[in-house]
Parts: sequence; C-alpha cells; structure tokens
Amino acid sequence: MADYQYTDAIRRLIYTTNTVERYHRQIRKVTKNKVVFTNEKTLEKMVYMACRNIRKKWTMLLKDWGQTAQQLTILFQKRFKLFD
Repeated sequence: MADYQYTDAIRRLIYTTNTVERYHRQIRKVTKNKVVFTNEKTLEKMVYMACRNIRKKWTMLLKDWGQTAQQLTILFQKRFKLFD
C-alpha cells in the first residue's frame, strides 16, 4: 500500500520519529553508564526494566488517536486490533 493511500492522520503517525528517538534516548541513558555487562542476560534484564519504566511514564496519547486507531483497524484488520 503506497503512502498516498493513507489518511493524513496515519501519515503523521508514520512519519513521526520523535517518539522512537525519545525511546532510544531513554534506553541509552540506562545502558551507557555500564561499561561491561557480565553476560547477555544482564543487558536484556536492564533493557526490559527500562522499557517497563518508560511505558509507565508515557501517558500522553497522540493527537486524534481514536480516529487514527479506527482507521488502522479498518486497513489492517488482522494485524491491528483496538481491543483483544
């Protein structure tokens, strides 16, 4: 499906990178202070805990999210669901 077939709200959602950049910045903040991880599991646990903390802080919804979510549900019925 080409970009131009999406509604303006979905296009804004697709092209917004601030959320992704902010998420990565918060993960880097947790991991950059550690020079060496004892093993891969330790790093996984740190990133997992950071993700949990980030999700707790993110409470602001996107502008017109209700309408955008409904449009995504219609376009991607099998991959995007409002409620399970």
